[in-house]
Amino acid sequence: EGRLVESGGGLVQRGGSLQLSCAVFDLTFEDYAIGWFRQAPGKERVGLGCIWNGDGTSYYEASAKGRFTLSRDILRDTVYLQMNSLKPDDTARYYCAALWGIRGCQGINQYDYWGQGTQVTVSS
Repeated sequence: EGRLVESGGGLVQRGGSLQLSCAVFDLTFEDYAIGWFRQAPGKERVGLGCIWNGDGTSYYEASAKGRFTLSRDILRDTVYLQMNSLKPDDTARYYCAALWGIRGCQGINQYDYWGQGTQVTVSS
């Protein structure tokens, strides 16, 4: 059974940066796409982008383009979400999820495995 563990969240000031990590366990890393999502209090969980671990190609939703960057380390079976120029509106719980065998981002209900999330709070 696969398992994902997010880390790297915390409190940061407006304009600051954070790098979130998604460590993948007990899955064949290169066979999965990893998506990142976030959920703010009282709001739906929304997608930010995804990366195909087979070759590192990444895709971004409009809300993430220009400020967020996805990367992966195939030796550590870990995907990273670098977030720059953070704003208070970025405050949310951030989740990663794994989807087998499909390149490109998919709907939230398509993913096979989810992590527990990591909290990001951006102060003004």
